[in-house]
Amino acid sequence: MDIYEAKRHTMVERFVKGLGVTDEKVLDAMRKIPRHMFVQPALASRAYDDYAAPIGSGQTITKPYTVGLLAQTAQLTGKEKVLEVGTGSGYTAAALGLLSDKVYTIEKIKALSNSARKVFNRLNYKNIVCLTGDGTKGSAKYSPYDVIVVTAGSPTIPSPLARQLKQGGRMVIPVGNGKQQSLHLIRRKGERFVVVKIEECSFVPLMGEHGWKEKPPKY
Repeated sequence: MDIYEAKRHTMVERFVKGLGVTDEKVLDAMRKIPRHMFVQPALASRAYDDYAAPIGSGQTITKPYTVGLLAQTAQLTGKEKVLEVGTGSGYTAAALGLLSDKVYTIEKIKALSNSARKVFNRLNYKNIVCLTGDGTKGSAKYSPYDVIVVTAGSPTIPSPLARQLKQGGRMVIPVGNGKQQSLHLIRRKGERFVVVKIEECSFVPLMGEHGWKEKPPKY
C-alpha cells in the first residue's frame, strides 16, 4: 500500500461518490489513479482534497467529482475509442484510459501535453496517446470515435467534433456561456444529434476556432 492509498479512497468516498457519482467502475478507477502525480510536487499533499490545484500555464487540475461525472456520463464499457479534448494535467485522460480501450487526448498547450505524456509513461498507461493542437477541430486522423469527452465549456457544439463521432457514438460536452454551462450528453443518430442535459456546471472556456475565439465575458 502506498502512502496515498487511504487518501485516494477517502477522496472517492467524500468528493466523488459522496457528491453523486454512482458508477462503480468509475469509482474503482478513481481509487487506483495516483492523483498526486498529476499536480506539482509541492502540492502533492493536497492532491486528494476537493481542490482544483494549479498545474502550470495558468491551468488547474479538474476536481475529483467533475472527473467522475464526465466518466460516468460517457457510459464507457471498456471497448471504446475515445477522444478527449483538453488534456490539462492528464488526470481525466487517465480515468478514461482505465475505462476504455484507447484514448486520444488533445491539448493546445504543448507544455501541458508533454507533462501529461511523461506521467502516463511513468505509470505505464500505454493506451493513451497525447496530441497537441486546437482541440475544437478534434483529430480527424484517428476518427471516427465511439466517445468524445470535452473538458472545457463551449458556446456551441463544435461541428468538427460532431462529424468525427461515429454513428451511435456519444459526446459529453459542457455548453453555455463563460460563467455557467449545462453538461450535455449527445448521441449521434444518422445526421441527427439527440441531446440530453445532465446537470448545470462551470468549466474553463474551450478556446479555439470552433469554440471561444477570445475569453468570454463574466468568466
